[in-house]
Amino acid sequence: MERPPLIDDDMITRRFCVRPRDVVFVKDVLEASEGLATLFAAAGGDLTIAASVSREAELDEVLRDLCAELEGAALSEMGAEPTVGD
Repeated sequence: MERPPLIDDDMITRRFCVRPRDVVFVKDVLEASEGLATLFAAAGGDLTIAASVSREAELDEVLRDLCAELEGAALSEMGAEPTVGD
């Protein structure tokens, strides 16, 4: 998945792959995190998540927690191969 066109240099992106049935849960978690990130979904559970550079550490922490909680979830920076959580 390519970087969405609305993402500029002040934003960071992560590729987050989950089961399609978990997409709504991930969206709800991000929405409950006070504007932490925006979610872009291309197909199924292949997601691009974008956030301000200033919130990179917070986003990575939330995504690592989700990766550990959701079976089969995988996380990577854009352009890298996703790493499946434990």
